[in-house]
Amino acid sequence: MSALARYFKFSGRNVAGYDRTPTALTDALQKEGIDVHFDDDIRNIPSKWNPAETIAVYTPALPDEHKELNWFKSQPIGLFKRAKVLGMICNERKGIGVSGTHGKTTTSTIVTNILSKTEQGCGAFLGGISKNFRSNLVLPENDSPWIVAEADEFDRSFLHLKPQLALVTSVDADHLDIYGEKEKIVESFEKFISQIRPDGSLVLKEGVELDTSKTEAKVYSYSLKGKTDFAALNLHLNSETGFYSFDLKTPGGIIANCKMNYPGLVNVENTVGASALAWLAGASANAIKAGIEDYEGVARRFDIRYRSENRIYIDDYAHHPAELEAFITSVKDLFPDKKVTGIFQPHLFSRTKDFASEFAQSLDLLDKVILIPLYPAREEPIPGVSSAIIYKEMKLENRMLAERDEVLKILKSDRNEIVLTMGAGDIDRMVESIIELLESKEK
Repeated sequence: MSALARYFKFSGRNVAGYDRTPTALTDALQKEGIDVHFDDDIRNIPSKWNPAETIAVYTPALPDEHKELNWFKSQPIGLFKRAKVLGMICNERKGIGVSGTHGKTTTSTIVTNILSKTEQGCGAFLGGISKNFRSNLVLPENDSPWIVAEADEFDRSFLHLKPQLALVTSVDADHLDIYGEKEKIVESFEKFISQIRPDGSLVLKEGVELDTSKTEAKVYSYSLKGKTDFAALNLHLNSETGFYSFDLKTPGGIIANCKMNYPGLVNVENTVGASALAWLAGASANAIKAGIEDYEGVARRFDIRYRSENRIYIDDYAHHPAELEAFITSVKDLFPDKKVTGIFQPHLFSRTKDFASEFAQSLDLLDKVILIPLYPAREEPIPGVSSAIIYKEMKLENRMLAERDEVLKILKSDRNEIVLTMGAGDIDRMVESIIELLESKEK
């Protein structure tokens, strides 16, 4: 939503909007001249606008009883879901749609960074704040035909996109409040790949089971390492830096000595997928290597927020059991001799209910777990569903339930070799306080 707000602001429109709570992102939007308010009150809607020249854009994350949304529904105005507006913009160009239940933001940001090293460049709508671009919006330069967008499966949003190139990272059970069962999720992804332009290409991660006969596009495969069209060969971890290097296998040959300056084995896999898309978009070997090497990451995606000789603190958006497992495993691979404490905020009552045992299995990989109250987002409470149902399923002895305001006190008494915060809610509002605490322990 914020990337669209920025796009229309940069296009010369007046932009105003609602968000649930103030954040660093809403602060940035306000500094850019976008009017953001936080009370659901129709009196906050700007009064001077012409219905013929105005559109209202909303996200299905809003609850049905939202006053401002219902007011717009009663007005003679174009009212569109975010996904439809994104499709209207992206379908005018050669879209690159990055889909999958995990890894979309990182993969789409890496391919954007690679294509920025080419003469044609690209535009992008990203799901997080890129550290390279300091934004979630990249405006096309040199009238580039390419535009990168996250193809989000939530509420079947990605079905508004008709990309030239598309990638699928994963198709796991998620958003069961929308889909009901995994089979419906698979059907939705198969509908998405059927919408790739006939002269386009699909890049599919090894192991993702989709009926590729649904698409006329050419199909390529990728994996971390394996007999796929795109893969990482001769993978090497530099023990001093914690970063990986590898040779990239492509259908056109090997791109040797690709060096990452961003951690995590899971991100090597994301980099292979992103490089496949960039290669198919015409990026040279030099551009691919340069885009990989200077990729700085995305806020809240394997985001190392503090590092000293004694302690490391990493913040991550992981909010699905598979994402937690991939993130925690990558951290353990990097720091095999360190004790890892994880603070997790479950996201949504429905997801917590559907995957309590899977969350427990992923969190059991940690050395210590602090579970804080879940973030409801758009949902009303479900009786009997809380962070406690994950706690009860866990086997790890060193685990606890805690209120948010108790977390710092708990961390203060620990050694804190590796600290992780994980979740898609408002757990990121604890980050600065945790950094301050870890800094104070170094004095």
